Amino acid sequence: LKVVSALQSKHHCGEEEARVICDKVQAKLLKECHDPAKMCITDLRISHWQEAIQETMGGEANRSLAAECYFLWKTTRLQHLTLAEDTRGMLTELRKVVRLLLVTNGDKQTQREKIEACACQPYFDAIVVGGEQKEEKPAPSIFHYCCDLLGVQPAECVMVGDSLDTDIQGGLNAGLKATVWLNKAMTTPLDTSPVPHYVISSVLDLPALLQKMDHKINANLENDHMICSNE
Repeated sequence: LKVVSALQSKHHCGEEEARVICDKVQAKLLKECHDPAKMCITDLRISHWQEAIQETMGGEANRSLAAECYFLWKTTRLQHLTLAEDTRGMLTELRKVVRLLLVTNGDKQTQREKIEACACQPYFDAIVVGGEQKEEKPAPSIFHYCCDLLGVQPAECVMVGDSLDTDIQGGLNAGLKATVWLNKAMTTPLDTSPVPHYVISSVLDLPALLQKMDHKINANLENDHMICSNE
């Protein structure tokens, strides 16, 4: 909204045009393919704004206007990144009984800025950014690296994420104990591939699910023990 207002007030852009520009940038972000060896993330995203402005308003490319829009958008976005109080409470309680690691794909500068903005570092034992590794999710290597950081085996780890393609597929590729798909909308058919072990609609459902998983494992161990005893 701040970018829309700035385009209207400072650059005499109509509200509809301003919103179209922002929508175009959002679409470009969703399709973004960044190679840090060729261009830094800042230059790439200024280019998104430059292209969107030119596509919408025509005329010559205006790099300075694009840069102004990008930095305003970025600042506003970071200001609104936060961990909800109930999520912070849940992570605090979970960390008393399990080790927690945050792993994210993306450019290292962008992701580190987000991590800093939402102040989530105290809630995790480690944080791994894909842009700092040789491979990102869903490659098994980054998951195995995370396991090594925590000092655990893949078969002891549970992956929780909202992306079937990177989080769930990656967890399956790495041979983790279980994968949990965070599907807030709960609208996608459950026969989607890859198939997660569990599905939750809110991250706050995680403690109950982990407890359920723990009970299931203990029950299996008891059953195995009973079978052996009967023999």
